[in-house]
Amino acid sequence: MTSSSRRAITRLLLITTALAPMGAAHAQSQLIALGEIVVEADGETGEGYAAVSTTAGSKLALAVSEVPQSVSVVTREQLDQYPGAKADETLRYSAGVNPSTYGTDADTDWLYVRGFQADQSGMFLDNLPLYQTGFGTFLVDPFLLERIEVLKGPASVLYGGANVGGIVNYVSKRPNGERFLRTEAGVNNFGNAYVGLDGGDVLADGDLSYRVTGKLSGGSWETDDAQDLRGNVLGSVKWTPSEATAITVYGSYQNVGLDHTSTGFLPYFGTQVDTTDGVRIPRDLNYGEPDADHYDRQQIMIGYELEHEINGDWTVRQNARYATVDLTEEFVYGNGNLIGTELPRIRFGHDTEVGTISIDNQLEGKFDTGLLEHRLLVGLDYKNYHIDQSQAVNNWLTPVPPIDVFNPVYGAALPPLAAPYLDNEISLNQLGVYVQDQIRLDDLILTLNGRYDHVRTDLDNFVNGTSTGREEGNFTGRVGLGYEFDNGLTPYVSYATSFNPTVSTDVDGNLLRSETGEQWEAGVKYAPDFFDGLITASVFNIERANVSGPDPLFPGTQAAIGTVNLWGAELEAAANVGDFTVKGALTLLEAEVLESAGSAFDPVPAGNSPVQIPELTASLSVEYTIPEGALEGVAVGAGMRYLGESWADNANTTRVHDVALFDASLRYKKDDWGVALTVSNIFDTSYVSSCQSLTSCGYGAGRTATLSVHKSW
Repeated sequence: MTSSSRRAITRLLLITTALAPMGAAHAQSQLIALGEIVVEADGETGEGYAAVSTTAGSKLALAVSEVPQSVSVVTREQLDQYPGAKADETLRYSAGVNPSTYGTDADTDWLYVRGFQADQSGMFLDNLPLYQTGFGTFLVDPFLLERIEVLKGPASVLYGGANVGGIVNYVSKRPNGERFLRTEAGVNNFGNAYVGLDGGDVLADGDLSYRVTGKLSGGSWETDDAQDLRGNVLGSVKWTPSEATAITVYGSYQNVGLDHTSTGFLPYFGTQVDTTDGVRIPRDLNYGEPDADHYDRQQIMIGYELEHEINGDWTVRQNARYATVDLTEEFVYGNGNLIGTELPRIRFGHDTEVGTISIDNQLEGKFDTGLLEHRLLVGLDYKNYHIDQSQAVNNWLTPVPPIDVFNPVYGAALPPLAAPYLDNEISLNQLGVYVQDQIRLDDLILTLNGRYDHVRTDLDNFVNGTSTGREEGNFTGRVGLGYEFDNGLTPYVSYATSFNPTVSTDVDGNLLRSETGEQWEAGVKYAPDFFDGLITASVFNIERANVSGPDPLFPGTQAAIGTVNLWGAELEAAANVGDFTVKGALTLLEAEVLESAGSAFDPVPAGNSPVQIPELTASLSVEYTIPEGALEGVAVGAGMRYLGESWADNANTTRVHDVALFDASLRYKKDDWGVALTVSNIFDTSYVSSCQSLTSCGYGAGRTATLSVHKSW
């Protein structure tokens, strides 16, 4: 056992001991009333806050205690308490998740899970991949979701290519067999407002039901003269011709236009600390140019979900989706260290088109062999991903005029974009076959997984006129063992391997090696029977090989980092005690580069830690609901979030400082309507969320107050 692992375990034990008197007081800190969460395992519906169900850890609806890895679930009731929020913002308080890594950014959901970037290869929608690379990203509005599931650690045994640190699975709203209508509206202190509608019905014969969900939002953002306009709509129809068969067809459309609102790509000296001249860049600075400020996104998804029960023990399913996004952007970004009060800038533009097809075929069966009960899942899935992208900046010989951060003057004569430095088409085809067997012997649960993937990647590089291809295959597996005690305690241990084929290229346009990884995890999940709560704790060790990251000297390209080892510990709990809801989360991470293969210009030396990995994050919140009297229905909440230090440079000489942020909420609900005021970062603390390098840091979000009202009809 390494010294870092010993320190990780020691700290977890010390923290757990210190928090013991608070019982279930620590969980993911969300300033909301968590309410009731429903379990839907084995087709049965149970009540209670402790037994949260998830599909992310098995592709089957299971109680969290049955999954041999850490899982966090954010339910629809919780999402309703984040009016107008982006998807990454709803995960601010989940253990093991570090969202909004690059600060305020209106066009991307930045998410790290267990220290590794998940917003590229760790995003899933309804258990089908939303694979993305470069600027070919998919945006999902939380208003269209039923819940968000976070599986910590490797998931390749079920999903094929996936981030070794964990995945985020969005679960869409679907017809629920009822007639309902909910309307919602809100506005924040920046003048960004939204209206939303969610409704459905069942036709007279009861075999056909539908649901339509839509949201329109727009207005100003935190940076000066920034604005956006967004539209999202999701429609779905479910047909149940018999009790054994269900078919759901769905489609969604999204259109986003904005004047860029990023607070990232700024120098360390001038954001985290003053420059030697005493300069600190204002957080609301818009460093762009009106004549080069264009962002347009159109995103379409269509798909279906088919399920047929052959008999009481065997079921077949097929889920399929086609998703496409067409995204163009042109903007002027910060580019380098301050010179006095002037910020150097660069003009950047890209044109990106993505199309992806995903199909997942499943056979589920339940049977016994002697004393052993089996729940078997056999699957065959296919993913086709295609991206056509070009990226360009201005010629270095004709630089963009700098901008004074205290007295910005817009309308500068801008140089044109040079010929694209990146112009290619990449196709990835992945076929995988997988098997999962969950075996029970009384209260003992053994989970066995195996999967084999065959991947074909083709790259046409139009900059140098070359084409290349690669075929590879890889086996991944998982074994987990847990025991469910009658008192609600479930200790477990698991081992899992990971495979993540990459389409990233280096500065020469060559495909980087595909990533592999492995994780050991041990933990305990506790769903007590004497109060409504759920407590989970875990320690883990992840080793990730062939790691790549953004090349700081060549925008849009990747560079190999090498092999990274990460030790960590997590503690997450939530409880409803009387009229109080108490929640908290704690994550400890220690990352180390074991083998360095980084860019020759800016390597990460062996023994150092990668940037953007905070060593400690924690949160705690309490909400009290007045049960009776004149103020019955009023809920008052307060919370604190702590973001620990992280490295700002590969040489590990400069740190991003830690920060404590405070939130508050005031809500009132009566019958079928309610109103809420939520405030994050109530003291408007100015802080840096992380730095990719000493010239690429991002301010975290300032005070954001949102007033919202909703009504059910």
